[in-house]
Amino acid sequence: MESMLEIDASQVDHLAELFKLAEQKAPAAIGRAVRRVGATTKTRMVRALTKQTGLKRDVINRALKGAPVGGLGYGIRSRGGNVSLKYFGARETRKGVSAAPWNHRRVFTGTFIKGGRFPNRVGLNLGGQVFMRTGSRRTPIVKLKSGLFIPKEMVSGATASEFLLAVKTLLPARLQHEIEAILKGHA
Repeated sequence: MESMLEIDASQVDHLAELFKLAEQKAPAAIGRAVRRVGATTKTRMVRALTKQTGLKRDVINRALKGAPVGGLGYGIRSRGGNVSLKYFGARETRKGVSAAPWNHRRVFTGTFIKGGRFPNRVGLNLGGQVFMRTGSRRTPIVKLKSGLFIPKEMVSGATASEFLLAVKTLLPARLQHEIEAILKGHA
């Protein structure tokens, strides 16, 4: 009794062509995956930074910019300085202005948004900014800042953790999805 197994290379020729096609389309697929994961990561970072800083979502959205970098990269950047107290839900009380930087409300004693005596306070048409007198007289006054810098907050705490987690979990899965789409002939 004799048995023989035979492999015919013509049956797998289409696989060789498929791998050659995948090699040509791989850079575009990697770029698509990185851009998709980058946009998703930016959304997650905005959500985390909103909770971390106490700023409104639209302020964070304007501060964070996400865009493709080079051929296969994606960058999320932020610019900005010391954020004014007015962006933290500032409201005036008798003791001073109450605001919530870092999502923690406190009263800044001796500060004001409006002018006049209580209870007949009037707006000063200064854009809702929070001010403090620097001397014993009416002027000079200075605008108060929170001490919070969005670029610094972006790379620390829960926001940095969210970035690393998203890249670590979402990118490999998305790359696998894109490569499978090429191998199935969908891309």
